[in-house]
Amino acid sequence: MFSLHVHKPLSATLRTLTLVHFSRTLSDVSNQKPSETTSFIHPTAVVHPDAVIGQGVSIGPFCTVGSSAKIGNACRLYPGSHIFGNTELGERCILMTGTVVGDDLPGRTVLGCNNIIGHHAVVGIKCQDMKYKTGDECFLEVGDNNEIREHTSIHRSSKSNEMTVIGDNNLIMGSCHIAHDCKVGNDNIFANNTLLAGHVVVEDYAHTAGATVVHQFCCIGSFSFIGGGSVVSQDVPRYVMVSGERAELRGLNLEGLRRRGFSMQEVRSLRTAYRNIFMPIGEGICLNGIC
Repeated sequence: MFSLHVHKPLSATLRTLTLVHFSRTLSDVSNQKPSETTSFIHPTAVVHPDAVIGQGVSIGPFCTVGSSAKIGNACRLYPGSHIFGNTELGERCILMTGTVVGDDLPGRTVLGCNNIIGHHAVVGIKCQDMKYKTGDECFLEVGDNNEIREHTSIHRSSKSNEMTVIGDNNLIMGSCHIAHDCKVGNDNIFANNTLLAGHVVVEDYAHTAGATVVHQFCCIGSFSFIGGGSVVSQDVPRYVMVSGERAELRGLNLEGLRRRGFSMQEVRSLRTAYRNIFMPIGEGICLNGIC
């Protein structure tokens, strides 16, 4: 005969105390500020001995840093963030909880300085393109001072002679997608759920409203604005507004031009060019009574 010993579950009080202690531990690590010369690595983090860690780096609980990773000075990895493959982070980058940067694929992912990668964002992984062949090198380069918010996905290129590129000072809001081989310039704003298909080019100072979809190989011109819920299947000229289920021209992006410091004379010149190129004879557009 044998007796079966059943372990009693933890009491509610003990479970509560355990969770409180664990949450305090995570909070303490998140607030940990290493000195300018020393780095902090939590005991539960898995950091490969071949990884290059800069000075003043903070790596929180349950993080993973691969063997080919290079982390610049003063970077912060919040709990549960991961760096894989041949990936380089510039100085003062922040990876929030759940972030995945890089992939164990041939090629490279490079992030510049002062980038913030939001919760559960995925940056620099394998593309979703049937043309991609296993073993091909693929690349992603991200500039400086970008804020990439939660649940965003940015993929590497589909071929070794291509590259996905993100410039500087871009705000990419939650749940956006930037596909393989896209080229994004500087100072753009992508509102939530903006989806760029492969090979899309976005110049500078463009602004998309929420739930915008851009077809592959399209070009979005500088200082343009795309209205919410639009489907863009053709190039968007510079300085204009477009919107619609199949986006159509809606005039100049007057408010965007004003915010970017265009003078009234410059706006008049753009208005004349718009009228000559896009509007039938006899029709015009006016702003505050000035045509």
